Amino acid sequence: MTVWRFDAIGTGWEIEGALTDDDRDAVQAEIARFDREWSRFRDDSAVTRLGREGGRMLSADAAPMLDAFRALSAATGGAVNPLVAQSLEALGYDASYSLVPGEPVAAPSDWMTRVTWADGAVTASVPSLLDIGALGKGRLVDLVVARLRDVPGDLVVDAGGDIRVRGGAVRIGLEHPYDPSAAIGVVTLEDAALCASAINRRAWGDGLHHVLDARSGDPVRTWAATWAIAPDAMTADAVATALFFDGGPALAERWGVEWVRMSTDGRAESSPGCTAELFFARPRAHHRAEE
Repeated sequence: MTVWRFDAIGTGWEIEGALTDDDRDAVQAEIARFDREWSRFRDDSAVTRLGREGGRMLSADAAPMLDAFRALSAATGGAVNPLVAQSLEALGYDASYSLVPGEPVAAPSDWMTRVTWADGAVTASVPSLLDIGALGKGRLVDLVVARLRDVPGDLVVDAGGDIRVRGGAVRIGLEHPYDPSAAIGVVTLEDAALCASAINRRAWGDGLHHVLDARSGDPVRTWAATWAIAPDAMTADAVATALFFDGGPALAERWGVEWVRMSTDGRAESSPGCTAELFFARPRAHHRAEE
């Protein structure tokens, strides 16, 4: 398969498959459309306008993503919240990438009162800046795969480590969060998605990074990296975020997602049915989903 490499939405992409020029144009158009609607780093995006003015924003992605955020918020006791943008900005991870930290700020816990959604639109009763980082890249990977549905043969879409495979098995290393040249294990994907999150990505200052507990605005400290395997990338991305918090493993079990996570002190654990091959012994986590 040929490999197409390019940069978009602040990360490197690799797409392996028999793509035509028309396929590449379709992918670029889909990414550009998603970025215009959902990037909080663009002054001209629809989501930035929602943050400045409130009101209504049209997007076919609103209901799928915010439905998933509702489940994430419930599972993690409010630790995951799409209004965490103001918490990230308080620590310096703002649209201008100032990276000048102030005091932590909790995200509004009443986000489901401030923000409502239905098919094709989201409405903010007051100015509300949404940050979809918990699952947005996975959603975009799924949209790109859908755009390439007519491409013959196997297909691999990799957006900065959020990967979806259509067709034959692909072995993928699980990057060590403290040593990008090493892996803690490997996983084999076939017609599935693998998404990862780690505190070494988008990190700045003294212990500051992009994975925050929305209830306090503080960066997480217990888990260093997570990986989740699901049929689609948005689900895998969402669970990879949830796994930084209590309630994440139970949500993964309810959604049928397998996972691995590594703590900041070097321990690793995985879901009971996870087929990932880790390079050192680790306990299996046992969680029963709530009824």
